[in-house]
Amino acid sequence: ALGRILLRRGYLCAPFKSQNMSLNSRVTAKGDEIAMVQMLQAQAMGLAIPNFHMNPILLKPKGNTVSQVVVEGKPFGDYDVPSYYNDFVPGPGKEIVKRNIDFLKDHYDFILMEGAGSPAEINIYDKDIANMRAAEIADADCILVVNVEWGGSFAYANGTVELMPPEDRKRIKGIILNNVRGEPSRMKEGADELSRRCGIPVIGIIPHADVELPQEDSEAFRGVKERGNGSLRIAVIKLPRIANFTDLDPLYTEDTTVVFADCPSDVLTADAVIIPGTKNTIDDYEWLIASGIADAIKCVRGKIPILGICGGYQMMGAELLDPKGIEGREKGCYEGLGLFNDVAYWDKYEKRVIRDRAEIIDGGGEVEGYEIHMGLSVVKEKPLFRITSHGRRDEVEGSVREDEMLYGTYLHGVLDKPAFRKKFLSLIKPRGEKPAVQKESLDYDEVVDHNLDLLADVFESGLDMDALLSILGVKE
Repeated sequence: ALGRILLRRGYLCAPFKSQNMSLNSRVTAKGDEIAMVQMLQAQAMGLAIPNFHMNPILLKPKGNTVSQVVVEGKPFGDYDVPSYYNDFVPGPGKEIVKRNIDFLKDHYDFILMEGAGSPAEINIYDKDIANMRAAEIADADCILVVNVEWGGSFAYANGTVELMPPEDRKRIKGIILNNVRGEPSRMKEGADELSRRCGIPVIGIIPHADVELPQEDSEAFRGVKERGNGSLRIAVIKLPRIANFTDLDPLYTEDTTVVFADCPSDVLTADAVIIPGTKNTIDDYEWLIASGIADAIKCVRGKIPILGICGGYQMMGAELLDPKGIEGREKGCYEGLGLFNDVAYWDKYEKRVIRDRAEIIDGGGEVEGYEIHMGLSVVKEKPLFRITSHGRRDEVEGSVREDEMLYGTYLHGVLDKPAFRKKFLSLIKPRGEKPAVQKESLDYDEVVDHNLDLLADVFESGLDMDALLSILGVKE
């Protein structure tokens, strides 16, 4: 919201999050992997070409307290919690943060830096490079933002400030009370008392904004069984390690009910199935079998459309070969779902990261997307797409069996553009009494951009802009 507000006023801003933990990542134009939310922030700030400097350290959880660490867009290594804080942070970590902040300071009017969690985690305070250490490196003033909806916002704000050492406390120039449901004015008395106790002004009381934007992590799914109330019932397999789930967001703009399927009956009663991406194809495929969902998917084969994306596409093949134990916890070879004759294999610790444009081979229409995956596939099926970017028109991608309505691709974001989304949805025959509603399929980027404007409008309505601009050192 702040980025879009400043963009409207003519400022060139860059987002920055030194360290982000997320399985929801995207690929820059130069083929570097960064967190999805920094890409979204860059879009809000009007930046057509985001770069790895905006999220130099990305942590991608693999399970058992181990994360893959991605540095400046490339895989760096796997770390557990002790080795990350004891070896990585004091070693290369701080220097990585510094050089990327320095780059952004040289190229933009302002850097809007996002912290992570709480800036007052006293158990790891000296090793926390995501919050006040990053602010210290950038010599940045800070605004403490509190989510009122979670409750205890006044205690959180006051306690956070009290736990900070004096040199960091001095950096906090304002407090924003965010996401207020109901009448914001009811917070005024508490805000005044908070300012008196902390000695820091509350510069914003922001109303709740009912705006649909891509979610940062899978916490958005916790406790949620389905979204929407449309006539087309789409079962999205709720894999334990689901990744890049923003692939699903364009479906919410259509006449759909998206069911997060965690049992066989969800698949058997669906009008279509999507097997999404995952951080660990092998482990999630074993869960798919144990849950009975694998058998349910085989049961509906040829009866309803099935789409696999990235790891889900790998599962649709005949075999999953991991002879070195790169993807799974142990070495092994597995029989896949057998929907395609393709074979997925992992023979080295190497990640494919690339942005692509492609056209649908049968029916035309363009898609744009990105690949982020370990492992490759030996494809034995008819290809789904022809690559059109980077002068690679001789390359094809994905698999399709149109007579059985089976589709698979490594491309994340394949549903963002209307062409393929419309093609896939047109195959669905709703079982319910409601006929499908023919809606205009929109470019999802345009939907997101419109919603960013709405969010900025709501945010600005509760923000003391004079106070914000004063913190930024701007006189208008």
